[in-house]
This record gives sequence, C-alpha cells and structure tokens, in this order.
Amino acid sequence: MHLVIRVCPVALFPLCRAVQTSSRGVFLAQNTHQMGKRNVQAAAESPESANENALQATDSEAEGAKQAPAKKRGRQKAPEQPVLPAYNVLMRPPLYDGPAMRILSWNVASLRAMLTKNPAAMKQLVEAENADVVCLQETKMQDKAIEQMEALVGLPGWYCAWNCSTAKKGYSGTAILSKAKPLSVCHGMGKYEHDQEGRLITAEYATLYVVNAYIPNSGEGLKRLDYRLQQWDVHFAEYLQQLAAKKPVLLTGDLNCAHQEIDIHAPKKNLRSPGFTQEERDSFSKLLIGGGFTDAWRRQHPEITGYTYWNYRFNTRTSNKGWRLDYFLVSETLLEQVHDCFHLTDFMGSDHCPVGLVLRH
Repeated sequence: MHLVIRVCPVALFPLCRAVQTSSRGVFLAQNTHQMGKRNVQAAAESPESANENALQATDSEAEGAKQAPAKKRGRQKAPEQPVLPAYNVLMRPPLYDGPAMRILSWNVASLRAMLTKNPAAMKQLVEAENADVVCLQETKMQDKAIEQMEALVGLPGWYCAWNCSTAKKGYSGTAILSKAKPLSVCHGMGKYEHDQEGRLITAEYATLYVVNAYIPNSGEGLKRLDYRLQQWDVHFAEYLQQLAAKKPVLLTGDLNCAHQEIDIHAPKKNLRSPGFTQEERDSFSKLLIGGGFTDAWRRQHPEITGYTYWNYRFNTRTSNKGWRLDYFLVSETLLEQVHDCFHLTDFMGSDHCPVGLVLRH
C-alpha cells in the first residue's frame, strides 16, 4: 500500500510599492516608498490520519510491498495579508482655488536645528502650499530667543504666537504662525500642572478655533502613561469641549498616538510601545473621536497607509516603516468644508513630515 501526501499550497502576495511624484512645490522630489510586510501569525493545521490519505493498491502491487513511511507535516504558514497602498501626493484632489483656510502642521524637532539645515524651509513650505496658518510643535525654544527665531523663520508681516516650556530648557514648545492676526490667543489649557511644558496653544478666528497640541509622550518604560491617561487626556478633552461649545474646533499637532493598527508599520511588535498601547488608543477613541471630532485624513483615506514619523536611529524613512502621529481632528460641523487633508512626506528637516489641511470657506 502506498501513502500519498497532500500538500496545501500557500498563497503568495506581491509587495506593493508606491511611487511618489510631486506636483506641488520645489521641495517635492520623486520618492519610492517600500512597504514593510505585516507579520501574520502562522496557522497550524491538524495532520490528516494515514488511513484517510492512503490509497488502496492493486493485489499485484501490494505483494511484497512495504508501506511508505509517513512524512512529518510541520506547522504551515498562513498566507500573508495583502499590503495596503501607501499614501503619495498623487492621491491629493485637484487644487482648490476658491476662498479657503490652508493650515500646515509640523513637529520640527527643534526649530533652530531645522532652520540651520535649511534656512529657507519655512518660506518654501508656506509658498508651496499657499498656507495661511502654520502650527509648529517641539520648537525647543525659550522666550528670550523669540525675536531672533521670528527673523530666522523668514515670514515678514506674519503674526507669531509662541508657547515655550518653562519646566525645562530646550524642551517641547509650540507655536502658531498666522498670515492674519487671530482674534485671540490662549497659551495652555488653564491648568498649572499641564501648562509648564508649552504643549498647547490656541488661536481664535472668526469661524473656528485652531488648537495646536504636542501631547505628552508616555515615555520610556511608560513612566508617564498614568499621567497622560488620568490627567492630561481628561483635562484636554474638557478644554476642547469648552471651546466647541462656542464655535467649531480644528485640532492639529503631534498627538503622540498611532490610533489604529493601520497607523503603524509593525503593530504586533509595538503593543507596549509608548504611543501605541491599548490604553492610549482607547483614550484617543473615547475622548477625542468620541468627543465629536473626526480624523480628517483617515476619513479621506480609509484604506491607505500613511505615516508622518520615522525613527532617525534606524533610517526607517527610507523603507517607510513609520507611525502616523500627526493629525487634523475637526468638529463634525466642519467636515463638509474639508477639501484636502495631506502629508508632505518628501519635505525633510525633521523626523516628522509636515501635514496639511485645506478648509473651504
């Protein structure tokens, strides 16, 4: 009797590559993003019994024949899931020429360092996108350097509002640069325990509030996780609701959370990494999304991977193994005015890329 072994083929899926070709501004160069494979747990199949797989041989063949030894069937890998398309600037809609508010947001990881590398960076960025407002995070400035930095930024005539950290030098900090002077500017959320690190600044305009936030990272070993969840997130959500009771709110900045698995390159390996713990993601869902705000970029690109942060240490930007940490969350009443929410992944100068939003009037 002869034993026939059935082998199940494993389906193979090709990797997707996204070629980014710029059509907006001198700084957008051709770039190819390689998508990393998502790890999928191998599925084990129960071995079939030899009796079920054995075929009956003829009498003449069976005479003196020995049964073939059964081959060991190991754990088989499950098929890899298809790789989702990667965002590129060709996915942007046609330019909107009507009246609109064009807002950019960028974690510059030290404004002075960024401008040292490229003194014209801010001017190039603003001109390329015809921006009206620029929100910066992690400026790492002190109040005494404001006048000097405004000159270096190179946006004469613009109104600049800064919130610098007083808790630690060269740390955190936010700013709003505006072509038109806002009606009012608020530094922080009015709570001393949160307002010493310069993480929040709000500009009021005629029809909305622009809130620029650099939300605290949970830190190495998640040492600030409790502070973030039990204090900052709760009080910040209350602050946003107070604003929303007066007029619509547009929240932008580095929110230090990859909200969903699609927002991070290797979700299974980062379940206890700061910015991707289940606790932080649940808090994001409950207090921000559940608080009446919509993720404008994810609404526009529901099945696209798009990252805004890449770790310098491992050169992950080249292979596009990143995180989406930078957002535009808008009040529901503003949704129909959103023409475009985008990432400028080719614009260098920081470990984050600028992100933007075009809001029709």
